[in-house]
Amino acid sequence: MEYGMGPELEAFRAQVRAFVAEYAPAIPPRAGVRSAENETELKALKEWTARLFEAGYVGADWPAEYGGRDDRSAEHQIVVGEELARAAVPGVQSGSVLASHALIHYGTDEQRRRHLPEIRAGRQLWCQLFSEPGAGSDLASLRTRAVLDGDTYTVNGQKVWTTDGHWADYGYLLARTDSEAPKHKGISAFILDMSSPGVSVRPLRELTGTSDFNEVFFDNVKVPASAMIGAPGQGWAIANATLAHERTGVGAAVVKLKLAIQALADLARRVNRGGKPAIESDVVRDRIGEFSAEVEALAALTYANVTRWSRGTERLHDAAMAKLMFSELNLEMARFAVELGGEDGVLVEGDPHALEGGRWQDEWLYARAYTIAGGSSEIMRNVIAERGLGLPRAAR
Repeated sequence: MEYGMGPELEAFRAQVRAFVAEYAPAIPPRAGVRSAENETELKALKEWTARLFEAGYVGADWPAEYGGRDDRSAEHQIVVGEELARAAVPGVQSGSVLASHALIHYGTDEQRRRHLPEIRAGRQLWCQLFSEPGAGSDLASLRTRAVLDGDTYTVNGQKVWTTDGHWADYGYLLARTDSEAPKHKGISAFILDMSSPGVSVRPLRELTGTSDFNEVFFDNVKVPASAMIGAPGQGWAIANATLAHERTGVGAAVVKLKLAIQALADLARRVNRGGKPAIESDVVRDRIGEFSAEVEALAALTYANVTRWSRGTERLHDAAMAKLMFSELNLEMARFAVELGGEDGVLVEGDPHALEGGRWQDEWLYARAYTIAGGSSEIMRNVIAERGLGLPRAAR
């Protein structure tokens, strides 16, 4: 299946591209999934979120009473993701996307009325409070506790790798409410007001020099029972269901790598190797050609997966294959670009001699995160082997 090739989707693509050109926020492009670096960027992101929702480019799959539209399909959402990636502009922050789908499918009417319009208007920014220091890829091992006393839960514990935690108004929280139940069964989901007493947010300084991730600590934080999303013990199912809504962004990954191929070729024309432009080296051309072939293979895999998802015939290992291939290929391409730049390739943003303003250094440093976030490459290989190929599990 090829997206955007039919007349209707091509016209829609042109419409989205014109919208992005007119309204995209003036935020410098950065590798990966990043937070606003200051209050000015945060304000611009919130205004951009409101515009995307108002235009129907995101949230089209929401209920009609909250702005959903029946004239948009998954293919339209993929086109939007591709065009945002092509223009190197952000979409709606991931925490808000995941939380909104949790509320739509599992929340109460009151929860939806209170939060969905505010998310659409860009007035509420959410973060995802899932991962913990000892529960990342094995999320079901989380230890943050929520203990019920009357009509209030008391939350104690810690989360980590929380994107936008320092900016968020609300958190989509997973906590253990039943310590006696099997680990997947004792988890519940909550709406957490990030301004609640006892919530502490500590930004983490990363290799990129920015602080997009945070640690979040809970010290006897009081959460009303009415803030639970779904039923007690349903948190694991809710988290998995909402994570499935990230699928429509898969086309953006392919676009990102196709643009990177062109950027690599342009870079090879500008830098020298052995006194000549690097592009004249057979080794360099062969490597770029290999990357190009791998990107085309990823595109074929990605859109085959999307076709299966749209038909309801998806396989347990489909997402793992695409995620593994993208993250490892993205890392290798960024590493190759840094190597092409030689000494200038290792210089970071702000150094006057940095290769292309430090763009490739930023890409390379962030690329490692893609091989960890959302399930490490090692976990993805296990999923493919055990669920896809039916291989026996390794002794643990």
